[in-house]
Amino acid sequence: MKGPKGKHIFGTVKVGERGQVVIPKEARDLFDIKPGDTLLLLGDEEQGIAIVKKEIFQHFAECVLRSPLIEEEK
Repeated sequence: MKGPKGKHIFGTVKVGERGQVVIPKEARDLFDIKPGDTLLLLGDEEQGIAIVKKEIFQHFAECVLRSPLIEEEK
């Protein structure tokens, strides 16, 4: 099922007995998720769960830490 440009619906997944889910192949291909990649699981009680690759979040965190506002507070 296709959503608006840049938005995707990959279908449904079931949570296994150990709390595991399988990321659909289409999503793994689109986001270049490979076996052994480290993913970060984020949660917002109102909006739900988000999964991002560690490298993307790490880049975001580095940009925030280099922000001029952060430098001024030091």
